[in-house]
This record gives sequence, structure tokens and C-alpha cells, in this order.
Amino acid sequence: NMSIFLKSQKIIKDWIDYNGHMNVAYYVLIFDEASEGMLNKFKMGAIDAKANNRSTMVVESRITYNNEVKENEEVDVYCNFFDHDKKRLVVRYEMYEKETKKLAATLESMSLYIDLEKRKVTEFEQEKLEIMDKFINENKEKFNSENLVLSGKLKK
Repeated sequence: NMSIFLKSQKIIKDWIDYNGHMNVAYYVLIFDEASEGMLNKFKMGAIDAKANNRSTMVVESRITYNNEVKENEEVDVYCNFFDHDKKRLVVRYEMYEKETKKLAATLESMSLYIDLEKRKVTEFEQEKLEIMDKFINENKEKFNSENLVLSGKLKK
């Protein structure tokens, strides 16, 4: 896997539903926690949100559930696509079962950059644009843009 590694997560008992596998809600939780690692790279995580009153908010997501994940299994989360325009981000994450290396799920999300004081969409600062573009340039060979749905909504 050539993608960008973000985090590992062990699947706990509380996340298992009556079908004997991880409930759909917890895939989103795991992806969301991994996304914080991405946002920190771009100075848009929790610390920066509090300091600068700017944050990202997800407005649309598309999830695929590819293989079951069960209690005590471990998953690895990767980013395999990232792009942006002046005020939007699109990221796709992949979750793999650690031992079998089977794709468990993918999540593609679009977020808006928000001024938390006004609760309105705002444009990225120049510094953030430069950090994101550097990240894209350093990692674009690892990206896979196949089957993306939301990236077409970026206004380049």
C-alpha cells in the first residue's frame, strides 16, 4: 500500500453489533479520529481551531464497507487522496484489517473551511494553501483518484 499512514486502531467490544461485526457508526469514528492527524499537518486541527477561530466542517461523505471487521482485530487507516480549492478540502481514507491486509472500508469526505466567530465559510490563509500544496506535491504519486465522487465538486 503506497498511501499515507495515519493511525492504527483496535476494535473494541462496545463497537460490535448483533451481526457480530463492527457497527457502521464506528467506521466513521475511526476515520474521523484519523482525519485529525491529517488536519494537524495543515495546521487545521483542534489546537489551531481554538487559537485561530478557524476550522473545517464536513459537509458530505461517501463510505464504502468492503469487508467485515470484528472484535479485537486491528485496522490501519491511510489517506489515499487529497485535494483542495480556496475553501474546500476533499480527502479519501482507506481502512485495512492489519493482519489480512484486506480493505475494510473507504471514506471520501468534503469539508468547508469555517470562520468559527461568524459560523460562515471562509478562504484558506496563504500559509495553509502553501502547506497543503506542498503535501500534495510530496505525495501525489501515492494518490489514487479512481472512483472519487466528491473531488469533482472542487472549484479550481
